[in-house]
Amino acid sequence: MAAKHKSGGGTVKVRLVGGLRGVRSRHRLSVRALGLNRTGDVRELKDSPQVRGLIQTVNYLVRVED
Repeated sequence: MAAKHKSGGGTVKVRLVGGLRGVRSRHRLSVRALGLNRTGDVRELKDSPQVRGLIQTVNYLVRVED
C-alpha cells in the first residue's frame, strides 16, 4: 500500500519525469488519466485511492512532490 501523503490539504502533486516513448499503452493511458502530457508537467490532484493506484502503476515515470 502507498504511504499517506504529508500535505494536509488532501492533495498530491505529481510530476511526469519519464518520457512515454516505448512505454506500454496502458501505462500511457494511466499517465493521461493523471492529466500529464509532456515530460515536466505537474498536476495537483485530489488524494484518493484511485489516484494513488494510477501513480503506483506508473511509479517509474512520475514523482510525487511536496
